Amino acid sequence: MAEEVLYPLDSEKTYTSSDFLTLETDEGPKTLKMGAWLNEDPVRIHKMIVREKSLQVDSFEVLNPLVSKLRKSDPDYYKKFMGLQLVIDYPGYSAGIKAKIPFENDPVGFYRWWRKGKHEEKVYLSLGYQVLLYQKVALMDPKVMLKKDLEMVR
Repeated sequence: MAEEVLYPLDSEKTYTSSDFLTLETDEGPKTLKMGAWLNEDPVRIHKMIVREKSLQVDSFEVLNPLVSKLRKSDPDYYKKFMGLQLVIDYPGYSAGIKAKIPFENDPVGFYRWWRKGKHEEKVYLSLGYQVLLYQKVALMDPKVMLKKDLEMVR
């Protein structure tokens, strides 16, 4: 039986979809082309690129398709990763826009849409961004705020 060739992670290399990579799995080391890893374990590959910064990839060949896979395979992870960069349908705009735009330019309107309009599942805001939003709205129009949100910033 031929011994499997291993392709350990090379942090200096920029991977394309046809490059081989060996990663440790529950069944032991597994070697796939990068393009196949996107289907096999998109969240793990994304974390290696974005969080750990241990994996460098070609944006066009690997990162763009990976983000598309994440949107389909793990929508919750995708929303958390995208945060305010997520494109949303927001009142007053004919096409989808990044959540960051109304968040920054119309905090009161965004608060009404996101919190009171029950759209919290559409855009993930970290605790820090929630507090920032609540602080802005408390200064501009505290009457629109839910009591618990107002108390959080007092």
